[in-house]
Amino acid sequence: AEARSMESLEKQLICPICLEMFSKPVVILPCQHNLCRKCANDVFQASNPLWQSRGSSAVPSGGRFRCPSCRHEVVLDRHGVYGLQRNLLVENIIDIYKQESARPLHNKAEQHLMCEEHEDERINIYCLRCEAPTCSLCKVFGAHKDCEVAPLPAVYQRQKTELSDGIAMLVAGNDRIQAIITQMEEICHTIEENGRRQKQHVGLRFDALYGILEERKKELLQSIAAEQEAKLQRIRGLIRQYGDHLEASSKLVESAIQAMEEPQMAVYLQHSKELLKKITDMSKASMSSRPEPGYENMDHFSINVDYVAEMLRTIEFQTGA
Repeated sequence: AEARSMESLEKQLICPICLEMFSKPVVILPCQHNLCRKCANDVFQASNPLWQSRGSSAVPSGGRFRCPSCRHEVVLDRHGVYGLQRNLLVENIIDIYKQESARPLHNKAEQHLMCEEHEDERINIYCLRCEAPTCSLCKVFGAHKDCEVAPLPAVYQRQKTELSDGIAMLVAGNDRIQAIITQMEEICHTIEENGRRQKQHVGLRFDALYGILEERKKELLQSIAAEQEAKLQRIRGLIRQYGDHLEASSKLVESAIQAMEEPQMAVYLQHSKELLKKITDMSKASMSSRPEPGYENMDHFSINVDYVAEMLRTIEFQTGA
């Protein structure tokens, strides 16, 4: 039971970056998760490459990164990771744990990992060529006798370091990708806003053209209507004039016919002279006022809008400023 308790405690003291027991000093993030200060600094530098001093070991200050446990964004002040609060409670627990257990982390699991070919031999070396852990007898007599080997703890530590660095790089890469996504989303919003504004601008310009066309059409129609009315008034005046003449001439014809029927010569001669004079005057009356040929024609009001239509079809966006 005590061993299980110690193993459970170990799991609580593992850094999510290096996967080792926290190394002092332990810093506590605003989200209440813990990191080794070195691991926090590695993640910070990977997330903020422009803050790193070239050729210098100075730790940059300011900037931000995301917690590897919960992805919460950690914003640092000018002190950088050195401005994060130390978790003294976790450091004290680590000290107590190390006092209670003199063995390295995960030793118990390693003690039970035995060689499959040599059951009494513990796996304690690593074959570099085959990239597999093995035992000493396999190196001396077995399948790995011609291979180059290395101590298991050295390879273990090196690969743990590589994995930790890989995790830090992935975390930093994820932050950069998220920043790019956010930037692209902002670009999409800007494109939509700019497109809406330009659509409105183009619509207003075409509305202005519609207004000019409507105004010009109104002016031209008014010109046609004015001449049409003037010509109609003149022709209608002539019609009235000829109508009056026709009416007077018809009445004079009736009077002349009645005079022709007069049987008494004396009576006839009393009125014939005046009647003949009216007939002569009526015959001499000038009725030459007529509209000239083609007076009714309105073709001179025709317009050619082909060149305007062609010009409108060439409307295009400006390529300059």
